Amino acid sequence: MEKTNRLVAILEIGSTGIRSLVAELYGGGTWKFLDRAGKPIALGRDVFTSGQVSQESLLECLTVLRGFRELLAGWGIADEDIHCIATSALRAAKNRDVFVDRVRQETGFNFTVVEGIEENRLMYLAVNFAIKNDLPQFRRANSMIIDVGGGSTEIMLLRRGKMVAAHSIKLGTILIDQQSRMALGFAGSQARYLNENIRNTSEFLNAELVLSHVRIFVIAGADARLVAALIGREVNENCRVMARDDFIKFVEKVQNYSIDDTVQKLHVPFADAEGFVPGILVYKLFLERTAAVQVVVPLVSIREGLLIDMARGVDPELQEDFFSQVIASAVNLGRKYHYDEPHNRHVAFLCLSLFDFLMKEHGMNRRERMMLEVAATLHDIGMFIRSSGHQKHGQYIVANSEIFGLHQEELDIIANVIRYHRGDHPSPTDIDYITLQKEDRILMLKMASILRVADSLDRGHSQHIRSITVEKKNEAILIYAQGNYDHSLEQIGLEEKAGLFQDVFGYKIVLN
Repeated sequence: MEKTNRLVAILEIGSTGIRSLVAELYGGGTWKFLDRAGKPIALGRDVFTSGQVSQESLLECLTVLRGFRELLAGWGIADEDIHCIATSALRAAKNRDVFVDRVRQETGFNFTVVEGIEENRLMYLAVNFAIKNDLPQFRRANSMIIDVGGGSTEIMLLRRGKMVAAHSIKLGTILIDQQSRMALGFAGSQARYLNENIRNTSEFLNAELVLSHVRIFVIAGADARLVAALIGREVNENCRVMARDDFIKFVEKVQNYSIDDTVQKLHVPFADAEGFVPGILVYKLFLERTAAVQVVVPLVSIREGLLIDMARGVDPELQEDFFSQVIASAVNLGRKYHYDEPHNRHVAFLCLSLFDFLMKEHGMNRRERMMLEVAATLHDIGMFIRSSGHQKHGQYIVANSEIFGLHQEELDIIANVIRYHRGDHPSPTDIDYITLQKEDRILMLKMASILRVADSLDRGHSQHIRSITVEKKNEAILIYAQGNYDHSLEQIGLEEKAGLFQDVFGYKIVLN
């Protein structure tokens, strides 16, 4: 039986340093922070210059991590309660697998390199925790959450509290310094370089949510917290706010500071000073494209997000909120590609009805139900490119898009479900299919077979079949359609598309 109270630690390797958090977890999803520590390491400068972690940086990391090993041993924290993550610098390193293995061998720490979309999810959890209910407009108005790191910028767009899109953009403070020097030849040209990049990024984001309609502007990260400490006012112990004009004036005042000026005049630690001005410039330039009148700064990081995830575990209410955010993100991806929303969402509704009636037959869990809903919601997204072969176009779009809360492995499964919602059944010669893990191939086949049946029940894109009930009788699954229309078109569709379901589950499908 798991202990009610336990000590846990979180280690994070970022672009500019290694940081730790120690907390005591209590029952009921609560915790208490006990210790925070950090050591600067220029890992990002290595990776974004040469593409890999140098031998010198590796040795420096090992030395720092041995120090953290002693620190955590002093707390008496068991290895299974030490959670280790790495972000953008290691994501981009060509030798990341060798690095992670060497660290494990030398220190016993087993690091997981998190994807940008997972970083977004953890930051969303942390932001929600920090804001609590003290800024109710955050859940009512359009919002933008942005976190500028050393190697990437994480952006989330929310429409009235629901996720529109989440992106991890290769625009970090280290990259900004390097690329602006390369492009324009001198450090003072950063603002010009950033204006160009952020204008292009904003055009891309405007297709998902018009930035001028954003009312709540949330900035996260170490640079944001430093500014909030200087000019912000407290909302609660984990959140501060600044007036829009105050923040813009502050950035304009310091944007030409040298690293020495930043250290001496603002008392920014030297390790953070190099990226401080580029980071707050990014925030300012994005802020000016919104209608926000204040800047919200949660005093948290993805480490707190991971701690929240661990402490609350499978909280049904939080889980359902998270799933609704995933679906909202998928819906907005469909809108971006001008999909037939009534048809796609109705097919998703029918899919979920089949899923719920056939729980014993398919054995899938709640998260897999959400993945099926995403696949059904986007199954015709490829129509944006061409009607003929739209399942293949849809597979490509989804496999190469970002949907909040979904890992690449899950996107690959969903993309394959979309690929096989019509047309030929999967074969051993289909590269995208056979590269899935065996368990994922089986999962994909179950989802695709259910989606084919649901799609056939709205063949005419008319939503004539409003709802269904399902009964298992002998070797058949009987579907009873609710709706006062001739269902002959749906009968034809079912005859064409039910073969995969029969192959996967062994039941014949009959529409009554």
